[in-house]
Amino acid sequence: MLGICRGRRKFLAASLTVLFVPAITWIYLFAGSFEDGKPVSLSPLESQPHSPRYTASSQRERESLEVRMREVEEENRVLRKQLSLAQSRSPSHHRGNHSKTYSMEEGTGDSESLRAGIVAGNSSECGQQPAVEKCETIHVAIVCAGYNASRDVVTLVKSVLFHRRNPLHFHLIADAIAKQILATLFQTWMVPAVRIDFYDADELKSEVSWIPNKHYSGIYGLMKLVLTKTLPSNLERVIVLDTDITFATDIAELWAVFHKFKGQQVLGLVENQSDWYLGNLWKNHRPWPALGRGYNTGVILLLLDKLRKMKWEQMWRLTAERELMSMLSTSLADQDIFNAVIKQNPFLVYQLPCFWNVQLSDHTRSEQCYRDVSDLKVIHWNSPKKLRVKNKHVEFFRNLYLTFLEYDGNLLRRELFGCPSEADVNSENLQKQLSELDEDDLCYEFRRERFTVHRTHLYFLHYEYEPAADNTDVTLVAQLSMDRLQMLEAICKHWEGPISLALYLSDAEAQQFLRYAQGSEVLMSRHNVGYHIVYKEGQFYPVNLLRNVAMKHISTPYMFLSDIDFLPMYGLYEYLRKSVIQLDLANTKKALIVPAFETLRYRLSFPKSKAELLSMLDMGTLFTFRYHVWTKGHAPTNFAKWRTATTPYRVEWEADFEPYVVVRKDCPEYDRRFVGFGWNKVAHIMELDAQEYEFTVLPNAYMIHMPHAPSFDITKFRSNKQYRICLKTLKEEFQQDMSRHYGFAALKYLTAENNS
Repeated sequence: MLGICRGRRKFLAASLTVLFVPAITWIYLFAGSFEDGKPVSLSPLESQPHSPRYTASSQRERESLEVRMREVEEENRVLRKQLSLAQSRSPSHHRGNHSKTYSMEEGTGDSESLRAGIVAGNSSECGQQPAVEKCETIHVAIVCAGYNASRDVVTLVKSVLFHRRNPLHFHLIADAIAKQILATLFQTWMVPAVRIDFYDADELKSEVSWIPNKHYSGIYGLMKLVLTKTLPSNLERVIVLDTDITFATDIAELWAVFHKFKGQQVLGLVENQSDWYLGNLWKNHRPWPALGRGYNTGVILLLLDKLRKMKWEQMWRLTAERELMSMLSTSLADQDIFNAVIKQNPFLVYQLPCFWNVQLSDHTRSEQCYRDVSDLKVIHWNSPKKLRVKNKHVEFFRNLYLTFLEYDGNLLRRELFGCPSEADVNSENLQKQLSELDEDDLCYEFRRERFTVHRTHLYFLHYEYEPAADNTDVTLVAQLSMDRLQMLEAICKHWEGPISLALYLSDAEAQQFLRYAQGSEVLMSRHNVGYHIVYKEGQFYPVNLLRNVAMKHISTPYMFLSDIDFLPMYGLYEYLRKSVIQLDLANTKKALIVPAFETLRYRLSFPKSKAELLSMLDMGTLFTFRYHVWTKGHAPTNFAKWRTATTPYRVEWEADFEPYVVVRKDCPEYDRRFVGFGWNKVAHIMELDAQEYEFTVLPNAYMIHMPHAPSFDITKFRSNKQYRICLKTLKEEFQQDMSRHYGFAALKYLTAENNS
């Protein structure tokens, strides 16, 4: 019906245009052809140069009027052609509104039409659709479980945030994994006018675990059935979305459809666009009962208050129990049960136009949901093949999806002007800290970075870890950016234990990393590597923030604080676990030093023993780390003693000491004020010494630094005088803070710095 109204409006507009534009044009031309109340001829024969009224300016005006007149005549011709085409199409539009194919027109609330499987328009669709109030909160519920689904949710949320103009309240039914990931993500995303509430999916398992389900979504694919019981009792309506949804319009348009519900309509659904429920996909195909083609539950509008009054819980349970006696299990999870209920109670459903759920699975009729790009509202990747699905326009849909997948999420932190936001303690504290900084300070950008909140996505890939029975396990901790990805496979081959990595990437780079990892047999065979994405923001590489993120999310009692450019010796993981016991690291404050070496060769025959390493040192194939650039950084390790040592030995802290150490997980964090190049590890080792950690060198451990191009930050340090001045200022401030915090014991750091 809406299509008919639109067609009539276009027909009327075109008719009025054709009638009035020529009239107005000729009035304009006629009025313009008078000067001093007398007519001025437009004919070139009557406009002679010798005429006293002839001037160059009046000639140009006449020529421009003639050109404009021809343009208007051409516009009228085009309008008449469009009008004739619109008239010829009008009857077919009217017939299409009553066909059984998928229509783009508005949904129906007519239960008789639903029983017949007819897509028809509401009787009053010519009226203006009720608008959503400017600051009205839109509620969205999503069931999310696991690592992969958490990534999918981010893309869905980006597409919603990109188009939205209203406050949003996301209700996330999540397992422990998804909650940890998404809680951190939204806390660090800090999007204004967005509220997040979590509901424990694991507690809901008992509500649906009695239903056998063959669908790949598993038990979580049934949890939309219990939303009336799970969500707050005062929540009246909610939009429920699958994680594989992409929005191409403002979600407020969908929220406004609630106003169209009539009578006992409590469910807003789009008809299923495949033949699944028709039961003709293969021989002996026996789907659950459904009304016609059935309905897809990837997008649902739920009137929760009415559903509760109708005793929805009892309704779907009785239906499921009855059907399971013959069907034995569900094939499409909650969708089968929703459809069985609707089959018995068709008055419950308001049929949404199919552009609200364009289903991109194989062999669907989704192409009939849109005639143009502007018709698209919601895209649903509801095939296990996801982006590899067969569809005539799949390239367009894939590109739209990839746009949001790689879109910079920081750009979505925009305010909704005119809408009051709930007080956010984190945001208020951040603003207070930033306001205390002096923007005229030449080191302002350095100081500001300390307080920058970087959006963080924990466990970007699947992660599994089984705790060691002897409680001696050690996690290798490191950080990297896109230009060091090539080191990952080598490190995984050298270190078989758990690894925690913080990666500093843009949204687009995160997807490149995902493709790289998924294409690597080495990386995909390792499930004990935690990849934590810290998204780029600002001009500095936040090296110590990255280290802190990687440190915070380890699952072992001990950690080996390394850098991505180092390859640990083969067998170091097991050696460190034995050293932890031998040196009683559980009950003493020790930092076990792994001596660092380096090679200038990109192709290195890695030494398999200490004896082989010493031989390579003597031949000049290996060197002690940074001996020719920054000797002080590792000199206290005492490499001369290490050559012959057979037992661990203690060394004392010295100025600028920055070894790579194994410590308990409760050691202090790195200081965030140090970014980019310079003093980031030195400050951490200094604080370990201030806390009376004992530095012990391991006699049979080593690691080797592999060559690489200079980083951008070290280039800035070397070329930018202001960079070096600010680093010196930050060092002095750090030392002053150490003195205030640790008192008299910290004075030696000031003395050592002055003497170095």
